[in-house]
Order: sequence, then structure tokens, then C-alpha cells
Amino acid sequence: MNKKQKKMLVRILTAAAMLIALQFIPAKGWLRFVLYLVPYFVIGYDILQKALKGIRNHQVFDECFLMAVATVGAIALALYDRSGDYTEAVAVMLFYQVGEWFQSYAVGKSRRNITELMDIRPDYANVEVNGKIEKTDPDEVEIGTVIVVQPGEKVPIDGIVAEGISSLNTSALTGESLPRDIKPGDEIISGCINMTGVLKVKTTKEFGESTVSKILDLVENASSRKSRSEDFISKFARVYTPAVCWSALALAFLPPLVRMLGMGLSADWGAWIYRALTFLVISCPCALVISIPLSFFAGIGGASNAGVLVKGSNYLETLSKTRIVVFDKTGTLTQGVFEVDGIHHNELENEKLLEYAALAESASSHPISKSIQRAYGGEIDRSRVKEIREISGNGVIATVDGKEVAAGNDKLMESLGVPYINCHSAGTIIHMAVDRKYAGHIVISDIIKPHAKEAVEALKKAGVRKTVMLTGDREKTAQEVASKLGLDQVYSELLPGDKVEKVEELLKSRPEGAKLAFVGDGINDAPVLGRADIGIAMGAMGSDAAIEAADIVLMDDDPLKISKAIRISRKCLGIVYQNIVFAIGVKLICLMLGALGIANMWLAIFADVGVMIIAVLNAVRALFVKKL
Repeated sequence: MNKKQKKMLVRILTAAAMLIALQFIPAKGWLRFVLYLVPYFVIGYDILQKALKGIRNHQVFDECFLMAVATVGAIALALYDRSGDYTEAVAVMLFYQVGEWFQSYAVGKSRRNITELMDIRPDYANVEVNGKIEKTDPDEVEIGTVIVVQPGEKVPIDGIVAEGISSLNTSALTGESLPRDIKPGDEIISGCINMTGVLKVKTTKEFGESTVSKILDLVENASSRKSRSEDFISKFARVYTPAVCWSALALAFLPPLVRMLGMGLSADWGAWIYRALTFLVISCPCALVISIPLSFFAGIGGASNAGVLVKGSNYLETLSKTRIVVFDKTGTLTQGVFEVDGIHHNELENEKLLEYAALAESASSHPISKSIQRAYGGEIDRSRVKEIREISGNGVIATVDGKEVAAGNDKLMESLGVPYINCHSAGTIIHMAVDRKYAGHIVISDIIKPHAKEAVEALKKAGVRKTVMLTGDREKTAQEVASKLGLDQVYSELLPGDKVEKVEELLKSRPEGAKLAFVGDGINDAPVLGRADIGIAMGAMGSDAAIEAADIVLMDDDPLKISKAIRISRKCLGIVYQNIVFAIGVKLICLMLGALGIANMWLAIFADVGVMIIAVLNAVRALFVKKL
């Protein structure tokens, strides 16, 4: 508990003790009135202050105003009737504050849980200066600086391991408990905890652009993007509160006037005003106003703990309605780790063909280009290469040792008018032409991710009706991957712009109310991520552009987390709808009972405080997602 919560608890206990003690003191008249005012002001002075402040600021209709009117009115009625029964007024304020304290404690606890789960912000970075380690503010560390990460410390900035071997605890980022081994040359992302050896890391990003900074920004700003349910509750409260205030006023004055003027009966003002005050206490919309945002906040926190970052509650709501999931292939369903699997129909020596391919692809950072360079294994002499032209989605043409070398797919060969030989092997085929003469082709295979097939099966169990794969690979390779994974539909040989068109087609043909999610990791996936109803990016290996364009980020690149994210969103929305139905249902029933004079102040207290406590407890359940 924080200081504010402790102070409130002391006030509650003090007021409760005073109220109990007053039941045994035989005071009467004005003395009894003054004695009861003491616990009333002890427990309710801040509510009265807020109500007065709201009136001054012309923001009258809120729960503080309702509580103030109801309790002051109850005291006034007791004075009018000379009954001396001030217990109800003090009890209503007391139980309202008990509910507020419980709500504050529950919200604070959920925030602390999320803060602990996301406790990845580094306090400092170790920079070695003249043989000594100095602690430096991460914001001040420049790109290319070598930092030292000791065992037990958080990695403060993204980089590449320059020296040292260790294991990393990545649970705060990915939700996975298994450590990740790391060695020189491996990429390392901020937010991990170094477990064993000392590491020297050469930074590749500034702190503001590093993984840990972006994650914290996403989580901290998630609450600013409200869902339709939250917007509904905000609008509902703005209309509902003044409506019940005017209804209470009508209940207090219209029936007595009708009885007195129209029927010639006793007005019975006291009974009707009491009903109106009870009506006001019942009507407080606290349960809805507090529990709905808390449900989404807890759902986002639970998802973060599982390694799924959701940028806002509106995306959580959309995700729950996802019925179509469209995948990019490379880096999403496959590892993006390509290997040269064979060289066929070679008109040159194997090494010469690989050498030409490696030199032509030397300016590209594409995984396929890197795999050719790795297979070649020799030193790349860029001075031998001139006039490199990248043909988007088709390949490259470059001048190598004075010869025109073309490396790419069959479309590139067709555009050059070079007859090529089709390959029947599965994989990506890189056709080679030297001086417009066919020289053979290289077969490159990608590796399917371990959980990819399981992920597709889990999505279908989660209610996803269609799974689709979009890829720039040739049809045979794409069909083979789709068949292995059990995907429903596949589109191959697509350029980046074609992917957007296919998603547009799928959006137009989808069933009414169904949402489409696109999962990708590359820079060229950013437009599609932005066009889909919900964009999901791979966070560990994905490009910055893809992560920026996405609505949801998977921190460990595991496609199995997509179905978990959907289950989390549906649990969260289920809790939201439960709270809406429960709170409004109980309120309406109790309001009718209050208007008919059947409900008293004690039932009103349950309808307000009791419903709020139950709704808040239900909302906190959204935090617990490990078994989903």
C-alpha cells in the first residue's frame, strides 16, 4: 500500500470505530447530531470537497455529487423527522469509501504487477574509459560505443557482442523462462538480463531507438488508444449520470405533488425524498467507469507478460474478432535462415558461378543474398563490381569483371530474353545469366520455424476460419510450405505491392464482422501491416518499420503466440461484457426497487459499492493469462 491508501484505511477504521461506539452512547437531540457529524466528516470530507469543486467548475454530475446529495439529504431527513437516525448517512459514506479504497488498492496492485513484469528499464550503461568502468546514462551512449554488461545486469542498449560468452534471461521481453546462449558476433537486444559471463557489446542503436525504450513506450501509451467498449462507457456515463439526477429530483417532488394536489392525500414528503436519495446512491456508475478500463489495462499487462505487446485496448478488442490470419512467409513462418542447397545445370565451374552470384548480390542485405555470400565463403572484392541494379522482386543485374551478371528469378530471365531451365527442386531458385547467356541456377532452401505448424493448428482451434500465406517465392516452393503447415490458401510470386492488393481482396470478401490480421516482419510488410484490420509484427528479428506499422508485436518471433494473443483478447473482452451486463443489470433492478420504495439505503450500498468491488475483482482476472 502507498501512503495515500494507508491514510484512507486509517480514516475508514477510525470512522467505523466511531460509528460503532455511537451505538452505545445514549445521546439525544443536537448533541447526537454533532456526535454523528464527526465520523461523517472524518470519512467524507474529501467527497464533499470534490462535489463542491465540481459544482464550481460546472461539472456537477459525478459520483461525488451523488454521494454528497444522498448523504446530506439523509441527514436533513433525520433532522426533519426528528428521528435522530444518522447512521445510514454515515454508513453510506463509509461503505462508499471502503469501495473506493478497495478499487484504488486493486488498480494499484495491477499497475505494480505490470510494472514488475516490464521492469526492463536500465538505470545505467557501463562504458570502459582508460581501463576503468564508468556508469553512464544510457541516453548519452553513442552508436558504436563498446559497453560492458556484467553478470546480473540488464543489457541497456541494442548491439552486437564483441567479446564474451554468456546466457541471457529474456523472460521480461518474451515471456519465456529458458535462457538464451550468446557468443561474439550475435545480436543482443536491450531489456535482457546477463546471467553468467562478462559481455562487451558494441552498440548499434541509440537508447531512444533501442528495443527496451520502444517496448516501454508502447506499454505506457497503450491506454491512450481506447476501445469501442471504453468509448461507450464514457459516453454512457455522460448521459446516464444527469439522467438519474433529474429522475431522482422528479421522484422526490412529482409523486407528493400528485398525491397532494390531484388526489387530496397526504404528500408524505419524507418517504419520497428518502426514495429519491436511495435512488441516487444506487445510480452511481462507479462499477462501469472503473472496471472497464481496468479490464483492458489488465489484459494488456497480461499479454505483455506473455511476450505480446499490444499498442492499445482498441487493438485488443479488434483482435478478439479475428477470423482471417494472413502470413508473410520468410521470417514469419520460416526462420529466414537460407542455405544453398544445390547448383544445377552449371555452365561454369561451381565456385565460379557462386563467386559471380556473391559479387552481384554483394550490395544486398536480403537473407537470400547473405546465404549466397556465406556459401561462397571467399572475400568479397567490391572493386570488381560496378553498376549494380536491383530489380524489385526479381533480382539484381551487375557488371562483374566487365561482364554483365544477372541473378534472380524466372521473371528476370524473361525480361532479359534469356532462355532458362526450370528446376523441380523445392526452394528458392536463383537463375544466373552471364552476358545474356544462361549459366545455371542455384537452389536455396529456407527452414520452417519449429512451432509454425502447431501455430496454424492452434489458430484454427481458436476460431480462425481461414489462414493465408503471401510470398514472393515461386509457386512450387510456396505450395510445399503451405502443404506442410496446413494453410488454407497461398499466393506466390508477389511483389510488395501485390501483397497489399491481395489483402484488399481478402478484406472485401470476408464475412461481415470478421476481422483480418496480417503477420509479417520485413520492411516491405509495413504497408500491408498498416492496411490490415490488425497488424502483427515479429519483434525480435523484425524490421523497425514493420514494428512501427504494427498494432501488436511478438517479442520472441514465435507464431504460436498469435493464438495466445487471440485467447487473451477474448478473455479480456469476455470480462468486459460480463461487467457491463452485471453492473447495468443490478443497477436497473435496484433502481426500480428504489423507486417503488422496496429498496432501502443498505441495498443501495450493495448496488453501488458491492457491485463495484465484484466488477473490479472480475477485471483483475484479465492479468492472469499463463494457462490460456
